[in-house]
Amino acid sequence: MNHARQIETPERREHEAFDSAEAAVTRLQTLYKQASEFLCDRFKDVMGSGRPAGRIRAFYPEIRLTTTSFGVTDSRLSFGHVVEPGRYSTTVTRPDLFANYLTQQINLLIKNHAMPVQIGLSETPMPVHFAVANDPDLNVPQEGATEYSLRDVFDVPELASMNDDIVNGYGFTYEDGSHPLAPFTAQRIDYSLARLAHYTATAAEHFQNHVLFTNYQFYVDEFEAYARQMLADSDSGYTSFVAPGNIEITSSDASAPAPQKMPQMPAYHLKRSGGAGITLVNIGVGPSNAKTATDHIAVLRPHAWLMVGHCAGLRNTQRLGDFVLAHGYLREDHVLDDDLPVWMPIPALAEIQVALEQAVADVTAYQGYELKRIMRTGTVATIDNRNWELRDQSGPVQRLSQSRAIALDMESATIAANGFRFRVPYGTLLCVSDKPLHGELKLPGMASEFYRTQVAQHLKIGIRAMESLREMPLERIHSRKLRSFEETAFL
Repeated sequence: MNHARQIETPERREHEAFDSAEAAVTRLQTLYKQASEFLCDRFKDVMGSGRPAGRIRAFYPEIRLTTTSFGVTDSRLSFGHVVEPGRYSTTVTRPDLFANYLTQQINLLIKNHAMPVQIGLSETPMPVHFAVANDPDLNVPQEGATEYSLRDVFDVPELASMNDDIVNGYGFTYEDGSHPLAPFTAQRIDYSLARLAHYTATAAEHFQNHVLFTNYQFYVDEFEAYARQMLADSDSGYTSFVAPGNIEITSSDASAPAPQKMPQMPAYHLKRSGGAGITLVNIGVGPSNAKTATDHIAVLRPHAWLMVGHCAGLRNTQRLGDFVLAHGYLREDHVLDDDLPVWMPIPALAEIQVALEQAVADVTAYQGYELKRIMRTGTVATIDNRNWELRDQSGPVQRLSQSRAIALDMESATIAANGFRFRVPYGTLLCVSDKPLHGELKLPGMASEFYRTQVAQHLKIGIRAMESLREMPLERIHSRKLRSFEETAFL
């Protein structure tokens, strides 16, 4: 306890060197637990006894690496090493949740640079809101609910520590001058973990490494039906199904009641050991939701995410129910313009494209040239105006034609662009549900028939693609296409 500065804080110790990733993660877990429990305990005391004389503060743990050599690394690997000699660090939160990720990334760092990492406390304070989030029995009151400001006693979230400067390539450095080891700071991750629980009504612990996004409830119904089939099959490898409200079932006939109030973007998780299952998020309609969901899911470092939703077909040769495999994007969603300029190309990723195309072939039984009967590959346009047809169509239609677009939606380019920005492998497989340029609008009767016949097949294709990617080594999926000149060592 530091009386001179009138700050209560857990005892600090010198950083320790670790040449074992497992031991390093164990130490991170100990430091994090000590800090968060200290804040929770003191918060309860303060709420019961009133404002203390001094300030209460705890700090996030951190990982450090200092190297004076460029080292010799495996050139096939796009991650797991720093780019040049120097001092590197990253603050860490929830090492229990990220244990597998941290172990893998630290192990590569130790192996590639033949030197230990340093584990200790950082100089970044842990906001009391994020510490209290670990205790379901505690809640931080709104500002003004107490006779004094919580800011005068505890640290609170700071926007300066919750930005995307690292992933956006803005030359981020920590206050001590070290360069980042990981793409997100601890506060940025904590902020997203809290937002995920709010928007999806499921805890971050349930999210799996392979994420499907959709824009219609029909896919959710099919996903739950598929999940129950898998739970009934003891050889499937899937262990449980989680619905909003953190309702978890392990048998196919168990009930999963919906919460009284559905969240904005409900998430459903078909779990498998090691996080190797599949998560489905119904993001609804619009690029804003698509950005919000991917902004926060990105901190979980998923292995891949795919959009499987509905779109407008733009070619007369397309039919309702046909599939569209995006190999390029026309971005008119505008929600990412400040983070990722529209002139920046969003490339198709070969491994994802092959997995999706093969999944279509497997599920539909069409092969080779015959696939063209039901699937087109081309540019997908994403816009932010759902009723664009009601305006003068000459401008939009001309741009769509010039871009060679074959489909139009409101989410796909946003999800792909954020995947590019966050270094998360991405892909898009859409299903044509209407053709507004050719008089085939989505009307109630047509829509019902379409949904009954196509959704199950489309979802099965997305799941099959994810299962294929699951069997692929991580270093193959994480293409160098997603890495800039100066990248963080951690994925």
